[in-house]
Amino acid sequence: MSARSRLQSAMEYLMTYGWAVLAIAIVMVSLYSLGIFNVGSLKPTATQGSCQVIRTAAQVSLAGQCNDLIPRYVARFVGGSGASSYVQVPDKSSLRLNGPFTIVFWGYINDALPNNGYPGFIKKGNSGVLNGGYLFFYGGLGTIGVPPFKRDNQQYNMPGSAPAANTWYFYAITYDGSSTLTLYENTQSSTVSMTYGTDTDTSALLIGSGDAGGDNNIADVQMYNTSLDSGSIKSLYQEGIGGAPIDVQHIVGWWPLNGNANDYSGNNNQGSATSVIWNANWQSGYTSPAS
Repeated sequence: MSARSRLQSAMEYLMTYGWAVLAIAIVMVSLYSLGIFNVGSLKPTATQGSCQVIRTAAQVSLAGQCNDLIPRYVARFVGGSGASSYVQVPDKSSLRLNGPFTIVFWGYINDALPNNGYPGFIKKGNSGVLNGGYLFFYGGLGTIGVPPFKRDNQQYNMPGSAPAANTWYFYAITYDGSSTLTLYENTQSSTVSMTYGTDTDTSALLIGSGDAGGDNNIADVQMYNTSLDSGSIKSLYQEGIGGAPIDVQHIVGWWPLNGNANDYSGNNNQGSATSVIWNANWQSGYTSPAS
């Protein structure tokens, strides 16, 4: 076959199959942008209650399939002015966070933010007064800011800059019960001197809302009545968004938000969901820390 014939055959092949190759390339790029090829998405998904803390007179332990899983669902909260989308957990003294405590969760902020109020991830009572509740918020007046934790009308920002929209972040807050507050965002941390009064606010705990409704996804909320050390916080981060509690003796509330508002800490701090979307398409913007 002459060079001209070979060239003509190659051109005919490209004309015949070129559009098919281009279409496949477009599909692959689209799937990548949706996070389909994220390492985390290849892990098996956890069903509701597949891992939980079991409390008996003899021991407290984790039971079920608790390792190397990601949630099937996360909770998406979409609200306007006021708290219109949230998980509500009735008040208990253990949720007022007096003494040492730790709060851990994964959060994701969507593009849309209200133009009034201060949307947040977690709220309990009035954080703007002495002996009131606490608030973890991330923006106000339509702007995503550096998320602060607020209590007794004192607030400190998480380390790093304002989080990017449509990206998952790991957050943790620890307090030693007397003078030291430590804040974590992914692998960054900062420590400040802080003394809190006694929280006497009996309001319900709200997950997914601040002083205003926002537009966010939340997963794997854990609360402890101890101040976890930095190594434990790092281990929780490395477990990823489906991680199980690291200290079952001191866990007071664990809401995976994997399709329901149940508490799997064994302490019966069951939540009730209002206008919550159980989001199965949450993996875009998430990168497994272990990958």
